Amino acid sequence: MLALANNRCALEPVLLRSMRILKLARPAARKLLGPRIGKYVRRWFPRTVPENNAYRSHVTGKIGLEIGGPSEIFGDGGPLACYDILDRVDNCLFSARTIWTGAAPAGRGFEYHPRKQPGTQFICDATDLKPIQDASYECILSSHCLEHVANPLRALAEWRRVLRADGLLLLVLPHKDATFDWRRPVTLLAHMIEDHAKNVGEDDLTHLPEILCLHDLTKDARAGSAEQFRARCVENFGNRAMHHHVFDTPAAISLVDYACFKVMRVENLEPYHITILARRSAGMPDNAWCLGPKAEYRCFRPFAFDRPQL
Repeated sequence: MLALANNRCALEPVLLRSMRILKLARPAARKLLGPRIGKYVRRWFPRTVPENNAYRSHVTGKIGLEIGGPSEIFGDGGPLACYDILDRVDNCLFSARTIWTGAAPAGRGFEYHPRKQPGTQFICDATDLKPIQDASYECILSSHCLEHVANPLRALAEWRRVLRADGLLLLVLPHKDATFDWRRPVTLLAHMIEDHAKNVGEDDLTHLPEILCLHDLTKDARAGSAEQFRARCVENFGNRAMHHHVFDTPAAISLVDYACFKVMRVENLEPYHITILARRSAGMPDNAWCLGPKAEYRCFRPFAFDRPQL
């Protein structure tokens, strides 16, 4: 096992150079092929996480609840395509109208896949799933949602509550290295534990000064001007667009571990996705394989913040 880790680390510079060459080549290829042919190529050769079938095999035929969907990442051609093989997917949104979905009233109207009957749309906070009974679902899906939650441990506790024993969590978070959060420090687990202990609500603006100072507007076209961005953040309780917390891969794993989920797989997908597949644990799980600075998975990561420090 140690020899395998050493071999991976030795190959890392070569692999990273190859990835950088491919990244630089993509714009030229898109320009050469044109939009119509490029769309065709993406359809038949979608960019997926390594061993995507391993993710699909775990959720096939299960009844799922998504938090903050629908998400392109779980749709056909997405890097974590799984809508098509789930038995049913319901959804939870904090409001009947959001800046991402438009109008989304409660009821039997969550459309997530063209070949599936619509699921149920619940209107409730991710931290308070009161319309949903205990142990109602076999898996939880969440893509680029938990960073918008002021009290992520409270949210994860609620997600555990509505999961059946041994239920699965498929979680996607943005990695700070490749997003408009790159200037901000990674949120410490201790801070999120304190938020949970204080029962911080979704109207919290603790991180607002840091966000206004360090948010990179050049990487966030939808934010508008500095004045528009500030106005949106001040009214965050009504739109939930602000990233309360900032993650790299170790921070994401530590949060899931503390919330009593057994981590089964960890992947990174460029440009900025952290993907975690985990299972609900009855007690504190053993996640030693992916915790700590010398965890094997860190030998080859596309994000510099995750790699072992020499």
